[in-house]
Amino acid sequence: MTRRHALLAALFLVSACATKAVYSSPDAGMVELEPLLSAEVRADTLVIRVTSTGCTAKDDIAWFVEKAGNRVAVAFGRKKVDACKAAPQPMEIAFTYAELGLKPGQAVAIVNPLASR
Repeated sequence: MTRRHALLAALFLVSACATKAVYSSPDAGMVELEPLLSAEVRADTLVIRVTSTGCTAKDDIAWFVEKAGNRVAVAFGRKKVDACKAAPQPMEIAFTYAELGLKPGQAVAIVNPLASR
C-alpha cells in the first residue's frame, strides 16, 4: 500500500462517523500522511516531530481536521517531498489550536502513523 492509499484509507475511517470533513489547507492538493516521530500538546499548541533532510518548513505540511461531536481527529501530510541531502534529523513543527480550528483544551486524536527514528 502506498502512502497515498494510506491517507485515503485513514481519512475514510475517520469520516466513517458520517460528519463533514474540514479540509484545512485548500491549496495543498493531494497529500500523503506523514509518519510522525511524536506528537504532543503544549498549551493549546499541537507539536509534531517529523524527519527532515534539510528542506522541511511548516508551510510544507498540510493538515486535515475531522470533527464528530466531541471527538476530533487530525491528520498531517506533506505537500512536497523533502529532497535535500543532509542527514535526516528530527524537526518540531507547532500548530496552534486556533490555526487548526480547535477549541482551547480540546482533546484530539492523531491519525498519522508513528515512525521509528
